[in-house]
Amino acid sequence: MTVTGKDIVIVGIQPWDIKIGSNCKNIAVEFAKYNRVLYVNPPLDRITRYRQKYKPSIQKRIHISKGHLPDIQKIESNLWNLYPKSVIESINWINSHQIFKLLNRRNAKLFSENITDAINRLGFKNILLFNDSSMFLGLHLKEFLQPELYTYYIRDNLVKEPYWKKHGERLEPVLMENADVIVNNSEYYVDYSSKYNKNSIMVGQGCDVSMFSDEDNSMAIPEEFNTIQGPVIGYVGSLTTLRLDIDLLEFIAVKRSDWNIVLVGPEDEAFRYSNLHELKNVHFLGYKPADQLASYIKGFHVAINPQVVNEITIGNYPRKIDEYLAMGKPVVATETKAMQMFKDYVYLGETKEDYVSLIDKALTEHSKTKAKAQIKFANQHTWKNSVNHIYAAMESTLKQFH
Repeated sequence: MTVTGKDIVIVGIQPWDIKIGSNCKNIAVEFAKYNRVLYVNPPLDRITRYRQKYKPSIQKRIHISKGHLPDIQKIESNLWNLYPKSVIESINWINSHQIFKLLNRRNAKLFSENITDAINRLGFKNILLFNDSSMFLGLHLKEFLQPELYTYYIRDNLVKEPYWKKHGERLEPVLMENADVIVNNSEYYVDYSSKYNKNSIMVGQGCDVSMFSDEDNSMAIPEEFNTIQGPVIGYVGSLTTLRLDIDLLEFIAVKRSDWNIVLVGPEDEAFRYSNLHELKNVHFLGYKPADQLASYIKGFHVAINPQVVNEITIGNYPRKIDEYLAMGKPVVATETKAMQMFKDYVYLGETKEDYVSLIDKALTEHSKTKAKAQIKFANQHTWKNSVNHIYAAMESTLKQFH
């Protein structure tokens, strides 16, 4: 199912000029294939404007707010990016929920006026509003913008992160009740959002696995692997204790000294000063550019996602699992509700002992047939397929209105 010929406004918590991958940007590009799309950056807040005023990205926003640069910039055919001119107040430090609500409404009104001005200049009519996780400013946008349809997108347990938790635990449920439809990228979030809005739908996760393909076996394994003897158990991604279990990694490395734990990615402070650096069979290869990651995964005998289970990670859809599977690698990961959709293609464990036995199993059981099935499964998780599920959720909701 495809929604076509509509005017779609996207708001979220990530600006278009963010340097990391973004679900919201991928969705915007997919929407723009058949609709006109305005992608709205989060507005600049007063404290950020003052503290980061010399950063090039903030300088650009200051110039736009003064009218020295256009606030609407065309990205491609049918896709525009809005830099809101208004500077909003920095209010998250406020302890009083009532005062926060009043000032948040004022911020949302300023934000909405910027959006209204932009959609009028672009000639947008009967807009579909798509909100990616902006639970504060997004609270009043349905009232101020009067969209034909208001869709709220949940793809992270943001409400449990410190910045959002303070006021978000009260406000996000109100927003969800007010939304016309909620789309989620994991069953865990469907369970959460359904408590407040029965029109909550699983739309899966899109991934661009085009860089993670080696079906012709032409990809070269990096030279760093030449000095590593024995099975390589690898992880690619940021090494942060907020999401990864250091104790689990240490347990595996100590229990099986004949295996090599290879970690590819930047480290947080806890990882930098952990005992892992004292173990001879643990190798830290550091940050690598995104276009090189597939070659490092190729060097793994087993790929792992040693996720620590907490309020932030429990519902997460780990895109790296699709990347591992697209490379045809056996995968061992922590069992969560969000991981159940991978259960036929990934070894799921709950304990440290599970990890050791499952890695052993993965090393002995993997085959070309299994690799082929994994690659086929991972390649189903495209942005086109995920956005088609979003379209279906939108269409079915719109039909209820007419």
